[in-house]
Amino acid sequence: MRAPMQTGDGLLVRLLPAGPTKLKAFAGLCTAALTHGNGAIEISARGSVQVRGLTPVSAPLFAAAVSALRIDLNDGVPIISDPLPEEPTSLFDSSALATELRRAIATAALRLAPKVSVIADGGGRLHLDALNADIRVRAVAAANGPLLRMAIAGDDATASPLGTVAPEEACATVLRLLAAIAAHGPEARAMDVLRGHGIEAFQDAISTPHAFEPSLPRRLPAEMIGTHSLDDDLYALGVGLTFGHAEAGTLRALTDIARAHGGLWARPAPDRALLLGPFQRPTVKTVRDEAQRLGFAVDPSDARRRIVACPGAPSCASGLIAARTMAADIAKSVELPGQGIAVHVSGCAKGCAHPAPALLTIVGTAQGCGIVHEGTARGTPLAYAAPASLVEEIDRIIEMQETVDA
Repeated sequence: MRAPMQTGDGLLVRLLPAGPTKLKAFAGLCTAALTHGNGAIEISARGSVQVRGLTPVSAPLFAAAVSALRIDLNDGVPIISDPLPEEPTSLFDSSALATELRRAIATAALRLAPKVSVIADGGGRLHLDALNADIRVRAVAAANGPLLRMAIAGDDATASPLGTVAPEEACATVLRLLAAIAAHGPEARAMDVLRGHGIEAFQDAISTPHAFEPSLPRRLPAEMIGTHSLDDDLYALGVGLTFGHAEAGTLRALTDIARAHGGLWARPAPDRALLLGPFQRPTVKTVRDEAQRLGFAVDPSDARRRIVACPGAPSCASGLIAARTMAADIAKSVELPGQGIAVHVSGCAKGCAHPAPALLTIVGTAQGCGIVHEGTARGTPLAYAAPASLVEEIDRIIEMQETVDA
């Protein structure tokens, strides 16, 4: 478990489970968040669990409580693997590779920047294409079994490809790539090395590259929310936390419902989701209905899934607006055009929750709610609105843009 970070509502602890967590242990984590924090739990865009509202006194007690739960945590270089346990459509067991990598990296004792990360993608339907990483490993089909495509610095579309290796070569190859980054100093990232020294700085790490396509066909976006089939006629359920946030008591209630219906594990997943399972066909619908009753998003078309919001005021000391309250109002009242993330509500210009551009970014400023069109929280607002008139102003801008596009 990494060191706590100071936020507006106290200390925040981020945990990255290394695999599925037993439901009893996940319920214990919720209880620890209630006992030692302010009861707020978040799941981030990358699938980390964040517990808020700890204090210098309670943080060590929380750490001890989590340690007693014996949850397998990724405390070193973040290695994000397929979120769905035993993914039936995967070409390769990325979880096994992730476990091997964690051990090898710990033994190598490389000095790496804290944010250096690795993606291990088994090629299944719940893929990890949208996540940025310093090193990407993706299983691709080949005549004699899967090969692993290596790429650096980016998401699946933007990372620079290096070649493909056999599965048994993957761990050693990633270790050499990490060593190539570490050779440029303890603050270096793959992108820094790439910009300063070119792709040649990494090519020696691929000892026996196989022939490969420089660019692979784009896959449809992975959708974590919904019912996912597993082997043996079993199912997993993916639910979304509203703007990535839930009360620990509510999350514990969902965990208890999942256990009562035969579930065994929970797995935080990218895109601020939680996967639960396995369930029989009749019970997965019951758990889904109960999750919806508790306020979780169970349908990919839920409007709340198209809005990103940070905690905002008063939870964050930098927040100038109540970002999540405003996001909820927008989800209820505004018909959002297009696909994907449409609105980002940011308490301040840092834009922590969504650094990428959005159709509309609402940012807290001294002048009120700044509205940035097709930009980030650091962009120049085209208009300002008071919180009470924000929804009306957003409707006006969307209507105006639709008229221009027509």
